[in-house]
Amino acid sequence: MTCAAAAGLALGSATAFAQQEDWPDSFTVGTASQGGTYFTYGSGWANLVANELGISGGGEVTGGPNQNLALVHNGDLAFGMTTMGPAAEALAGDSPIAPGVPLDNACAMFPMYQTPFSITVLEGSGIESISDIPEGAAIGFGPSGSTSDTYFPRMLETLGVEFDRRTGSWSDLAGQLQDGLIDVIAFAAGIPVPAVSQLEVQTDIRIIEFTEEEQAQVMEEFPVAAFEIPADTYQSLDGPARAVSMWNFAIARCDLPESFVYAATKAVMENHDRMMEIHRASRSTVPENYDKNTVMPWHPGAARWFIENGYEIPEDLIK
Repeated sequence: MTCAAAAGLALGSATAFAQQEDWPDSFTVGTASQGGTYFTYGSGWANLVANELGISGGGEVTGGPNQNLALVHNGDLAFGMTTMGPAAEALAGDSPIAPGVPLDNACAMFPMYQTPFSITVLEGSGIESISDIPEGAAIGFGPSGSTSDTYFPRMLETLGVEFDRRTGSWSDLAGQLQDGLIDVIAFAAGIPVPAVSQLEVQTDIRIIEFTEEEQAQVMEEFPVAAFEIPADTYQSLDGPARAVSMWNFAIARCDLPESFVYAATKAVMENHDRMMEIHRASRSTVPENYDKNTVMPWHPGAARWFIENGYEIPEDLIK
């Protein structure tokens, strides 16, 4: 080990310095497209962990939760981020990325935040509710294979909306909405969504909320929960907006060294103030939300941190 590397490790935790021989020299966190919350949040916690552990690490643009599960499972990435719906499908071998192949080498690491499903239109579109969306409307659902692209089309079909399906990065879709090339963007991302915040600076937009009946219908059909987008999330909101949401978790390759994942989990869970500087969605990135994982096995290193800090994870839920 070089003196420079030793100095870097010394800046991290004592655990990192004492148990680093079997650690990778660097790591990558799979995020999603630019303009979305995953990219900002994931790149941020990657940098935080890299600084705390004294090794090289960063975020990588990907297709989002489904692709992250596959890349982590295959060993292409050390870490990633996913939502519980895609995780359940992946474990069952129903992932659209790898149909018939259970992606069981991706383990839960720590709770991130809830992903609300919300709809954005231009103020002058005449669309004031989901039922107002005209037949054949061009709707952008985010990157292909993302949580939004996987679930939002099915949700809108359940609610009787007929549409022309479009995909792309959130930034690209925001530009298309502003230019009149699409009619609606159906967002599923942590709030505030950077692309929406940028849109409302540049033009007048409207956030469309679910009615109580629409919310109940979607909750009955899909693995989502009731959610309210707080009024202070966007300038365009006059009050809370009714929505549905799905939990997100950070994931780690199950065969990564226990001490490495323990140290990475510790870095995030014990630096909430720094996580809040990365993205406001981090207000939900707290240990108490560990029980929102009802799907994935826990990585032994992550489970060790939670158990040491008083949270109960049964042995049969640890990989």
